[in-house]
Amino acid sequence: MLSGLLIVLLPLVLGYLVPVRNALLLRLINRGVNASIYVILLLMGVSLAGLDDLAGQLSRLGGQALLLFAVISTCNLAALWWLSRRLGLSATPTSAIAGAPISKWAAMAGSLALVAVVVAGVVLGLLLAWLTGSGLFALAETLAEAVLYALLALIGCQLRNSGMPLRQIVLNRFGLAIAVTLAASSLVGGLLAAPLLNLAWNEGVALAAGFGWYSLSGILVGDQLGPLMGGVAFFNDLARELVAFVLIPLIIRRHAALAIGYGGATSMDFTLPVIQQHGGVACVPVAVVSGFLLSLLSPPLILLLLSL
Repeated sequence: MLSGLLIVLLPLVLGYLVPVRNALLLRLINRGVNASIYVILLLMGVSLAGLDDLAGQLSRLGGQALLLFAVISTCNLAALWWLSRRLGLSATPTSAIAGAPISKWAAMAGSLALVAVVVAGVVLGLLLAWLTGSGLFALAETLAEAVLYALLALIGCQLRNSGMPLRQIVLNRFGLAIAVTLAASSLVGGLLAAPLLNLAWNEGVALAAGFGWYSLSGILVGDQLGPLMGGVAFFNDLARELVAFVLIPLIIRRHAALAIGYGGATSMDFTLPVIQQHGGVACVPVAVVSGFLLSLLSPPLILLLLSL
């Protein structure tokens, strides 16, 4: 399994080694990442359609994702609340980033669109299986794996060219402390949830290691453990983002570290406008550093855990 880990990590590392200076090329890379995510989630839905007793399996998926989310969130909230009382990070509301979706419902729309893609994949899979037979499910898994390698290379390139200098990451103690606390408490939650889900310890911890990066965690886990567990990882991390959109405005003024940390890896992108609006500009670099570190840690950690 270690050879499989190296094969999947290789495109991520190769992508990280590529510096990109051209703004147009960077935009194309970003669009390529977004397109790849939609393609893989569609193929994940097609693979889910191939499960025996689909209705029962989807019910199981929902129950397991809800249980995993509840355990991990409890650990996250307790650890981040403790951290927020000690960091002394203050939040000052300010004006919103121009053009950013500051409404909770507007911000959630992008997340819910990804759910719609998975559902569309299930419907498409059922329809194509009725027309062509079950051979298409194996083809969907092969295509998803190929697109995954391309996605990892593009993500590596994104991280390299994110404009986040190493010095800025190391010196931002708030962002580093939040990232470490969120990661550690998530892994503890995954370890506690593993026996409740009838999973091996490393599988439970791997499901928790997405840190909110639902578009990648579901893909990586699904590639190793099958579409059902990939769906559990996806919906667990998606639930984090949806709850974060509601939670951040309510608590960031009194518990800034908790609000920023709960967003996980999404604090550097999807939940950042909400953090900036309700927490002020002082919270932005903290959120970006925390989200960046978690994004950098998540893919290799998931792959390492699943290789054990």
